[in-house]
Amino acid sequence: MACYSYKVAGHVFTLESGLEIAPLLDNYAPFAYAGDESALFSLKIEKGDSPAFTEETRQDEEGQQIICGHTQGNDAVFEFRLQNRICGTLVCEGEYRRGTLYLTEFAQKFSINNSLMVFYALATARHKTALFHSAVIKHEGYGYMFLGKSGTGKSTHARLWLENIEGSVLLNDDNPVVRVFDNEIRVFGSPWSGKTPCYKNDSCALGGIVLLSQAPYNKIERLRGIEAYAALVPSISGKRWDKQIADGLHETENALAMRVPTWYLECLPDADAANTSYNAIRVQEA
Repeated sequence: MACYSYKVAGHVFTLESGLEIAPLLDNYAPFAYAGDESALFSLKIEKGDSPAFTEETRQDEEGQQIICGHTQGNDAVFEFRLQNRICGTLVCEGEYRRGTLYLTEFAQKFSINNSLMVFYALATARHKTALFHSAVIKHEGYGYMFLGKSGTGKSTHARLWLENIEGSVLLNDDNPVVRVFDNEIRVFGSPWSGKTPCYKNDSCALGGIVLLSQAPYNKIERLRGIEAYAALVPSISGKRWDKQIADGLHETENALAMRVPTWYLECLPDADAANTSYNAIRVQEA
């Protein structure tokens, strides 16, 4: 039985499996952890039939499905499908401290990554932590997050910063982690980065958040209060029908809306869009 330990955004988690999964874990290598800090959650990976469950809801995006439900014993269940084929089923016990992933022979890496993303988002939600669907640029010590619906152009806008804003570096292209601390809010790279392999064990202070929308022009405006809060919610992963998780996410979202400048950018996919957002949102040291 092989054991693996990782630390992402300060949270430790472990994997255990008798299967040959090491070749499927290359994106986790930068986050390998050899310390003695206790794990926030642990996941066992095996093959076999998953328990029967009752469906509660499902998400369907670009041929990928997550079917959420619960067992008769009230354990949370997440069944992952790709192209209408079951890849694996994650069963989480109790307070999201232990879980088992039942793999099939199909798309095992996809199943492992999705299971760990879901498990991580749920286990950390009560620890002032949020897993975002976002692209993040690091520039002069600050991170700038670009949010929006799938297809809006988050990755494109990040690329435009890389091409036009000197000193820009891609921190993560799809699933960064944000943590709220008493004295600052930080954004972290993660082992999950969508179609772009950008797995950086790095972090920086969060300098600004931009909600993107396609338009035939470039225009940016500041969002405040409830508008800022509402801009964040759709981009944060979580099981919002679970009260404890919803309460934890609300605390994080409220802190972000109050403490991090949030903007709404209507834009074209051009260099002027990158300059428009950069000039508005960049942190200028006093």
